[in-house]
Amino acid sequence: MKKRTFLTAASALVAASLVAPMAMAQSDYPTRPIQMIVPWGAGGGTDAVGRIYASILQEELGKPINVVNRTGGSGVVGHSAIATAPADGYTLGVMTIEIDMMHWQGLTDLTYKDYDILALVNADPAGVMVSSDSPYNTVEELLEAIKTEPKGTFKASGTGQGGIWHLALAGWMLSEGLPPDQVTWVPSQGAAPGLTDMVAGGVDIVPSSLAEGRSLIEAGRVKALASMSDERQEIFPDVPTLKEATGSDWTMAAWRAIVAPAGLDQAVKDTLVPAVEKAYNSDQYKTFMTDRGFGMRWAGPEEATKMIGDDDQALGDVMKKAGLANAD
Repeated sequence: MKKRTFLTAASALVAASLVAPMAMAQSDYPTRPIQMIVPWGAGGGTDAVGRIYASILQEELGKPINVVNRTGGSGVVGHSAIATAPADGYTLGVMTIEIDMMHWQGLTDLTYKDYDILALVNADPAGVMVSSDSPYNTVEELLEAIKTEPKGTFKASGTGQGGIWHLALAGWMLSEGLPPDQVTWVPSQGAAPGLTDMVAGGVDIVPSSLAEGRSLIEAGRVKALASMSDERQEIFPDVPTLKEATGSDWTMAAWRAIVAPAGLDQAVKDTLVPAVEKAYNSDQYKTFMTDRGFGMRWAGPEEATKMIGDDDQALGDVMKKAGLANAD
C-alpha cells in the first residue's frame, strides 16, 4: 500500500514537472520569431495590410514577425497554410473574405471555423459606381432603368466570374426582387481594369469598393451612387447607402482579419488580442489605412466571428441562387 502511495506521489511530481514548463512557456509567449502568412501576392492590398500589421505587432510583442506570401488556388494555398500550422501562436495570418466563398465553390473544405479569429481590422464596402458620362445621377434612377430595360441590357465588371464584387452585385439584384444575372457580368482581373473599361464605355457599372474608385471619383471621371454598407462611409459622406436610397437591406464588404490556427491556448490569445487591438488603434495604422483609402473597421474575436459567419451564409445563398456554387 505504501509502495503504491509512493508511486502515485512520484507520478504526480513528474506530471507537475512537465506541466510547469508548459505553463511558463505559454505565460512567457512569445519567446521566438512569429510568421505572418498572407494568402495573396506581394504588393496587393492584403499584403500591404499584413506588412503594416506585422511591423506594428512586432513592436508590441517584442519579437520579429516575418511576412510570408503563400499564393495560389484563389487563396486556398495561403489560407490552408494558416489553418494547418501548429496552434501555438507562432503562425498568424491575414484572412480575407474569400474564406467565405472558397468552400461554396468546391475549392476546399476550409471554413472560418478552422481559425481562431483575433480581430477584424479592415472592411471596404462595395459600392455602385457609373462613369461621369452616365445619364444616371442617383442609384434610384439606375435601378429603375435596370428594372425596366430587358435583362442583360446593363453590363458590370470589377473582378472575375464569381468574385466578391460580382456577388455584391448579384446580392443587390436579389434584394430588389430581380434575377441575380439581371445585369450581365463581364469578368476582369480586378477593380482597376473594370473601372478603366467603364470609363471607356465598355461596361455600365462597377460595384467594387468606393475606395478602389476614389482617384477617379475625385478626378470627376466616375460617379459614386451608393454604398453597400450599414452607414455612410466616412471618406464618402455624401454617398447614400442602398438602404437609404432604395430600401434594400443588402450589405457587403471585402474585409481582412488577423487570425491564427484554431485551438490557441487562452494565455496566448490573451496576449495576442490586446496587442492586435493596440496595433489597430495606433496612429501608424490609422495613417497608413487613411492614406491608402482602406476602410477602418474593428471587431473583436466574438463579434468578428459572428460577422464572418453571417457573411458565409449570405454569400453561400447568393452563390447558390446565381448558379455559382459547387458545394452544399
